[in-house]
Parts: sequence; structure tokens; C-alpha cells
Amino acid sequence: MLIPRPKRTHYFTPLRYPGGKTFMFEFFDQVIRQNRLRHVVYVEPFAGGAGAGLSLLLLEKVEQIVINDLDRAVYAFWRSVLDDGPAFIDRVRMTPISMDEWRRQRETFRDPKAPAFDLGFAAFYLNRTNHSGILTGGPIGGISQTGAYKLGARFNKDELIKRLRLITRYRDRIEVRNEDGQAVIDRYASNPTSFQYIDPPYFAKGGSLYMSFYKPEDHRRLAEQLNTLANANWILSYDNVKEIQMLYAERKTRFEFSLHYQAHTSRMGSELVVLSDALHLPASMTEPATLTLL
Repeated sequence: MLIPRPKRTHYFTPLRYPGGKTFMFEFFDQVIRQNRLRHVVYVEPFAGGAGAGLSLLLLEKVEQIVINDLDRAVYAFWRSVLDDGPAFIDRVRMTPISMDEWRRQRETFRDPKAPAFDLGFAAFYLNRTNHSGILTGGPIGGISQTGAYKLGARFNKDELIKRLRLITRYRDRIEVRNEDGQAVIDRYASNPTSFQYIDPPYFAKGGSLYMSFYKPEDHRRLAEQLNTLANANWILSYDNVKEIQMLYAERKTRFEFSLHYQAHTSRMGSELVVLSDALHLPASMTEPATLTLL
């Protein structure tokens, strides 16, 4: 099945993420409307760039969003933008885009004693200047800056400042947490107005893409939790591999869709989407075929 692509993708997140799901916001909006959910609190227990959530909020599709990320640097970014937005924007404006600065920001990122504001900015700087936004990756254009694209290729200051400024206007409707994703799932599962999008680290290559990645037992523990909470409002997406298909085989609505990955190399991949039993697909979408376990 193909998730309908929006006619115009709305990019509000300042962060870049491998396999980012900003484009899914219209699908989520359709699911919310199909299931007649009201005054929705949209929750991302594994938020990262929170692209879909920001689109839903800034386009006034939901009342509030909850951004949770266990990674201290990512959390520091969101906290800094919401608490010290003007100062953060000033730093974006004043900080040069150069390899010398990249090295300074990398050192700050690696410093376990770095102040939260400095750490949050370092995470933002590396996210915008590293290949595919991977915080521990190398710079766009390489250390020698001889690549086809250079360090600032994804660092359009005017556009990023515009996004940051818009987010700060909605700060009272954005909650940021730095907790284990499963704790957040439990916290909101019993809330009838909550709608959770659960996008955990990939099963196959999570260790090479994210600072906080899962081991096989973590994926199993998450599946046990969600299968127990089958009557709550949640949607899950994963890399479409046999191990994950088997973990969610009991759920009634499961389908796969294609996604263009750009981490390390550009390629097409397949992802699995699972809906809780409480949710129904939009009427405009055909019923998904049962997946064949590989």
C-alpha cells in the first residue's frame, strides 16, 4: 500500500533525520479525522526531528504535541529552542559555517559537561552540516571540503531562522521530555485524546543511525507493551523485516510502504506500518493485504 503523499510537503522541523516521516502528517490527519478524535494530544515517544508532529500542530490539526527523545543532545536542542528561542536564533545568525567552527561544535557535542544550551546548539549545527544529519557522522563535503556539496549545503540560515521563530510562537503547546520512550507510551496510553506515533530506532541499522538505538530484546519488549495496549490510539512504523513482522502479527491492520532513504547511500526501502486495533484506516484507503511473513 502507498501512503498518499501530500500535494505540498510542509517542512517545519529544523532538524534532518534519516527516514524522517514529515510526509506522513496528512495520513495522520486523515486517521485522526476518520476516527473522530477530538482535542488531540499528538505524542512522539521517539521524536527526533518531530517533522510530522510539527506539521500537525502548526497547521492546527492537533491541540498539542509531545516531543520526547532519550538522547540528551536532541532533548537539549528542543529545550533550548523553546526556553531560549531568541538567544538560539541569534546564535544561528552569528555562528559561521566553516570547518573550524564544525570542529568546535563537534568538541562541544562530545563534552559530557557541556551546558545544555551549548549542547543543543552543537547538535543542531552538526545535524545541519553532517551527512544525512547523523550527529556522529562526517561533514558534508568531507574534511577537505572537496565534495560536490559543501558544509553549508543544508544550512540555509534564513529558512532555518524562519522555522525556529515559528516554533517559538507555539511553545505553550509543545511539551518536551527526556525519558525512555516506553515510559512515555505508558504515560499517554490511557488518555482518550492522545494519538501516539511510535517510530522507534530501526531494527536492522539503528546502531549506525541513532545515538540511542535498540537491541533485539528492546524491540521485543516494545512489541509486548504495544500488543498489550492494542486498544489505545497509536500508529507504529518500522523497517520491514521478518523479525518485526512476527512481533506484530496479531494486529489487524498492517501494511508496507516504500520510503526513500538517504543515509550513507540513496536507496528505496520498505517500511511496515501497524495500527492499533482501536484505529481504522481512512475510508479513502483500500484495505491492506495481509503481509506474507518472510
